[in-house]
Amino acid sequence: MWTEITRPKYERDGLRYASDLSDAEWTFVEPHMPPAKALGRPRTTDLREGVNAILYLLRGGCPWRLLPKEFPPRSTIQWYFYAWRDDTCPSRKPIALGFFRLEHLKPFGSCRE
Repeated sequence: MWTEITRPKYERDGLRYASDLSDAEWTFVEPHMPPAKALGRPRTTDLREGVNAILYLLRGGCPWRLLPKEFPPRSTIQWYFYAWRDDTCPSRKPIALGFFRLEHLKPFGSCRE
């Protein structure tokens, strides 16, 4: 039941979509994102937008083709989703599956690669 105390805690006002991460949530998730690779093509996709797109798809249950144009291309989001889903570190796999708990995440590189 909503009370005057709990309602402000869970409000999603000011976000583009209700599934988007707030700034406070992103500060917890950002350290667990993989760093950009030293070699090869530089990263052009904002990882926060990638996580927001994955959460949008999982929350809405919509197919990849219905991903709104505000997000990066669906092929890019699919690549990140499958890479994070197949990650060998069990503490990062839930990021791609959308049901992560922040207290269970470990910094990137803390799992043996």
